[in-house]
Amino acid sequence: MTGGSSGIGLEAARQLVAAGYDVVLTARREPELRLAAESIGARAVAGDCTDATSFAAVVEASGSVDLVVHAAGVMAGTFVRKERLADFEAVVRTNLTSAFVVASASLPAMGPGGRFVFVSSSSSHAPQPGLSAYSASKAGLNAFAGAFAKEVERDGIAVHVITTGPVETPMLDDVRFPMRTLSVGDVAAAVCWLDTLPANVVLGEIEVSSVESGPFAPELFVPSAARALGRTERQH
Repeated sequence: MTGGSSGIGLEAARQLVAAGYDVVLTARREPELRLAAESIGARAVAGDCTDATSFAAVVEASGSVDLVVHAAGVMAGTFVRKERLADFEAVVRTNLTSAFVVASASLPAMGPGGRFVFVSSSSSHAPQPGLSAYSASKAGLNAFAGAFAKEVERDGIAVHVITTGPVETPMLDDVRFPMRTLSVGDVAAAVCWLDTLPANVVLGEIEVSSVESGPFAPELFVPSAARALGRTERQH
């Protein structure tokens, strides 16, 4: 489980542990990672999923691998006219290059019946102004997963992408408008469900978002940036 010290990664790991899985959390910051792992009864192996050598060590320490959930990611950036190349490349490296690093390192440890789940974003299909690097990197992630799925199907390995709408995490703090959001538990439940699919079923991408109205619509989430601007209600 990459991105395992917080957010979607930690909650998905919690649910998998509850279901009886032997879960290994990985992230770069070891103190936070170990606290997270101890809180849910998982193992912790610190590593950098953008670095091939570092992540190969994570896989080696984990042993055989049946399920890889790549939940690490970052939502950052600004308008193209303001963006620095180094910042653009950092977002792409975290969100897209890491997928290659994780897949290529984990594949030798995985046999038939294994499964990869990549966590993406609706920005992959609906690019957001001011988030060109993020939108492009998530679109690239979806394309990478689709190609990878075709490569490993003959090995009996499944590859899925969960493309989520807004999820209530600190990553949304800088968004300047209120929205309906998913919880990390909603996305984690989808991750766990994917690993119940029969091995002969192909389900490349699932899109998960919150309902906007009706009895099951969540309360409007107001990010801190929106609240600072006085935007506490949905604009029509």
